[in-house]
Amino acid sequence: MHAFANHVPAVVLRLDRNPFHHGTLGAVRSLGRKGVEVHAVVEAGGGPMGRSRYLRAVHAGPVGGLDPQTPEALLECLTGVSELIGRPAVLIAMDDLSAIAVSRVAPVLRERFRIPHQPDNLPARVADKAELSRLCARWDVPHPETVVPASGAEAAEAAWRLGLPVVAKWSRPWLLPSGAAGLRSTTLVHTTADARRLYERSAEAGSRLLLQRFLPAGPDTDWFFHGAFARGGHPLLAGSGRKELSWPVRTGLTAVGRWLPDPAVEEAALRLAERLGYQGILDLDFRRDERGVFRLVDFNPRPGAQFRLFTDTSGLDVVQAMYLDLTGQRVPQPAGGAGRVFVAENYALLAAVRGASLPRRRPAADPAPPKPGPGAGRGRADERAGGRARTDERGQVEAAWFASDDLRPFLAMLAAFLGRGAAKGVRVLRGVPAQGRRTARAVVRAPRQRGRDRPGAMSDGALSRPVPPEAPAEPDELVTR
Repeated sequence: MHAFANHVPAVVLRLDRNPFHHGTLGAVRSLGRKGVEVHAVVEAGGGPMGRSRYLRAVHAGPVGGLDPQTPEALLECLTGVSELIGRPAVLIAMDDLSAIAVSRVAPVLRERFRIPHQPDNLPARVADKAELSRLCARWDVPHPETVVPASGAEAAEAAWRLGLPVVAKWSRPWLLPSGAAGLRSTTLVHTTADARRLYERSAEAGSRLLLQRFLPAGPDTDWFFHGAFARGGHPLLAGSGRKELSWPVRTGLTAVGRWLPDPAVEEAALRLAERLGYQGILDLDFRRDERGVFRLVDFNPRPGAQFRLFTDTSGLDVVQAMYLDLTGQRVPQPAGGAGRVFVAENYALLAAVRGASLPRRRPAADPAPPKPGPGAGRGRADERAGGRARTDERGQVEAAWFASDDLRPFLAMLAAFLGRGAAKGVRVLRGVPAQGRRTARAVVRAPRQRGRDRPGAMSDGALSRPVPPEAPAEPDELVTR
């Protein structure tokens, strides 16, 4: 067990109002179990996460929300939290909007918080999908073929040339006005006329429109990479994994994921971090195309919700590694962990009910010593057989919510989750004319039928259904037509 000085408090920040964000709970538990005094700046009460025994206090976020272009409200909020804590603390942004806003006020906060050094507004640059496309082309990182049209006519022509359907994205989704009908961060476009009409809403959307080649979803196509980096893009802990189940199915967040080292994913991610000189935690999404090429489809400058998947045998994860680095402590060389499985219980259940069975535990491959190298968890390369990745270690399961030493968040999540589902069913049936109740009941009883009139796609193109209220998604995880 490595030494871990816990004298510096930590503040986890999430501006996205999602009470079921299990990644925030993971960060609270990860540091709290090490004896760190953990505070959370989230929605009022903190949702189920606010029940954790490892959380010292919940602080309300900026009053009235936050305009990412003018983050003064966040500066005022964090200054107040700092004064209550009474000493400098490590600040960990848990969503894209938080990471972008913090980077803009970081120079003013550095006396109060320990924050990764990210110059030149780096989080906003990598989260900007147009800029990410340019960076990938510059540094030879595979990326879906992308066009940034300059007119409605160019949008229509690009949609035809890329091959319909195409994926349409707004380059800066955090600028989208809330409640704007038909404006989603990512949309599957089926006609050239739709592409033209969408481009004509650019001023309303607040950023440029991108059109990308559609990458179909399938078995073994959706992968991710998580890493914590010191200055200069030096990896402290890193690993690649595969989505076994997503919610919504094959389109959204990771419901079940497995740590599977893959040299192509890891090499592309490490090269990008090094070229950027990235310091901090990142979460990258890849999709494998029909030729087997892993293409980067999203760059999130913060921990992914399933970051606890990448935990070595001593319990070290990317949040702990970042805490150690920012507090001037040595980050130990990680050991083992490949093969672990992460399960977000609520979303895994929904995905299974929607027609996908839970993945079976696969037998381990014959033992082989891992190769040494920079970045944790980068054991020996995958051996691919029949499209499946093989790993050296049997998978230990990490649950997003359930923990025997911290039961209250799980129980609170379960109550809230089931309560919202029941309330939704009541709202569907109340006020429905008698002749329509049979149809409404059929919709509730046969969830596979819901959403067939509104197919959608992930940011990289997988068909999906609209996300129901009980399954809030990250802004870039879901699209609709």
